[in-house]
Amino acid sequence: MVKRLRERREWSQPELAKRAKVSQAYLAEIERGTKTNPSLPVLRRLAKALGVPVTELLE
Repeated sequence: MVKRLRERREWSQPELAKRAKVSQAYLAEIERGTKTNPSLPVLRRLAKALGVPVTELLE
């Protein structure tokens, strides 16, 4: 879902990572599904950067 939302905004991984204050490597793991349980603070930062509720990231 994170990748889909990021691509809809035409953002690169480094751009979203910077906006959400997470490393690009960590974001890549989330998008690939190798990081299956990101922390709630990380999910909140990603949701805020993407302009969506946290629950949308969990779909």
